Amino acid sequence: MVFSRLAPWAVALPVALALGLLGCGAGEPAASTTPAAGPASAAGAATEVTVFAAASLTGTFTELGKAFEAAHPGTSVRFNFGSSATLAQQITQGAPADVFAAASPATMKTVTDASLASSPTTFARNKLQIAVPAANPAKVEGLKDLTDPKVKVALCAEQVPCGAAAAKALEAAGLTVKPVTLEQDVKATLTKVELGEVDAALVYRTDVIASAGKVNGIEFPEADKAINDYPIATLAKAPAGDLAGQFVDLVLSPQGKDVLTKAGFEAP
Repeated sequence: MVFSRLAPWAVALPVALALGLLGCGAGEPAASTTPAAGPASAAGAATEVTVFAAASLTGTFTELGKAFEAAHPGTSVRFNFGSSATLAQQITQGAPADVFAAASPATMKTVTDASLASSPTTFARNKLQIAVPAANPAKVEGLKDLTDPKVKVALCAEQVPCGAAAAKALEAAGLTVKPVTLEQDVKATLTKVELGEVDAALVYRTDVIASAGKVNGIEFPEADKAINDYPIATLAKAPAGDLAGQFVDLVLSPQGKDVLTKAGFEAP
């Protein structure tokens, strides 16, 4: 479709697509994606559902997307993974999407306050760990070690859920950490550790598990005071409303809960 004038989101969204639409964010490999759906059926039924989801859901939602396609032959699931704050902004600026799964109630509220979604459901919870390289060269053992100026630390930017959680945990511990980098989503933050560019980072437990041994996770008690709830909702202007509802049902089903639990998420 050709537009005579670009909508506000039309500039930002292609950038997100180039960096990993259907991927995770800058500085990391793009997530597996499903092929674009073909034309709608003769009856006009939608054959594609577009899901905007927090970067930390990349692995689990990709798996659930494949299960959804298997259960709905001829249907494709397309993902846009990234910072929940960025995704919420894209939705409010008019980006076409059917489902939004956020890493915090605050980012979902941006969408519900704009009357673009209603009655979101919390489907999972996640908490932080300290991620360190497998060899742990800085000998990090706990949260206090991150205050050492010799320890290079990566954090998520505070406006995104993983950054807000990190700030809350550090406040609970009465500690101040000066990061060498602030990243726009949790996957980009974890990548800094995997590449050895930093000595430690505060990321979600699920992302440590997903790294498959590339990093080690260190638990700390203050993480219990900064747990993030993950809400999901169909969008009011969803082009594929029926499919959107069915995808949300899958996420909330026992099958969805099993996939999320195995990845390290906690039940709400």
